Amino acid sequence: MKNRLEELRKQRGIKQEDLANALEVSRQTIGSLENGRYNPSIQLAFKIARYFNMSIEEIFIYEED
Repeated sequence: MKNRLEELRKQRGIKQEDLANALEVSRQTIGSLENGRYNPSIQLAFKIARYFNMSIEEIFIYEED
């Protein structure tokens, strides 16, 4: 699954560490999400969407294999 997390974070001038703190996850989790090495739980996906005031579908792009 692809996502726009890095793009959205950088547009808003937010550091990985600050985003991680706001979402109550590690900075490594944010890095893994941005690099596509980790798919978030549905709970984390909702937290991210709420943080950016967007829908999950606007941030995460599901691609079938």
